[in-house]
Amino acid sequence: MLTRKQHELLRFIHERLREAGVPPSFEEMKEALDLRSKSGIHRLIMALEERGFIRRLPNRARALEVIKLPDASIAATARPRFNPSVVEGGLVRSASEPARGGSEEPNRNLMIPVMGRIAAGVAITAIQNKTHSISLPPDLLGSGEHFALEVQGDSMIEAGILDGDTVVIRKQETANTGEIIVALIDDEEATLKRLRRRGTSIGLEAANPAYETRVLGPDRVKIQGKLVSLVRRY
Repeated sequence: MLTRKQHELLRFIHERLREAGVPPSFEEMKEALDLRSKSGIHRLIMALEERGFIRRLPNRARALEVIKLPDASIAATARPRFNPSVVEGGLVRSASEPARGGSEEPNRNLMIPVMGRIAAGVAITAIQNKTHSISLPPDLLGSGEHFALEVQGDSMIEAGILDGDTVVIRKQETANTGEIIVALIDDEEATLKRLRRRGTSIGLEAANPAYETRVLGPDRVKIQGKLVSLVRRY
């Protein structure tokens, strides 16, 4: 039987692993559970480990693995992890190119404009004008208006986003904490990061421990859109 705080921490770790593929830091755990110090987190971690719910992996920083859950409610309420829908380059065709095998079936793919590059690392110049288009099946898009950006950098590698990938973005000006967004900073720099709301401030969190989270005032950050799919060329 878990205490309420143990249950909350297990749920938080489980959700973060599903969402980002990496466990939260002790600082993030402390904030999520509204504790005053990290020592309380250490005690909760030890209790969960002793009860067989989690396991600490040796020789790896921030390495936690959820072994089991106390009930089905945690899995049911967990936010889904972003798992990129990867389309290999050979599957991306222009609208005028016939399908493989000479099929006469009409191409129902949608043309998505590529608007230059986006930084997954140090922020770069804001989103440029359209450079070209890619053709994608509608089931990778969903509703709304979309654009694509070529990824430059390695700050989102632990979310499955690599240097050279093309990310597909749904245009929107709002997003939920934990979602991967295109953020425009000071109307000058564009970056691809995970959104974290910290009180009245906005955190732009990398998925690579080599990069620190940038915490900025809400007046400095404009959300340009939310990540929905990924294209990777081999």
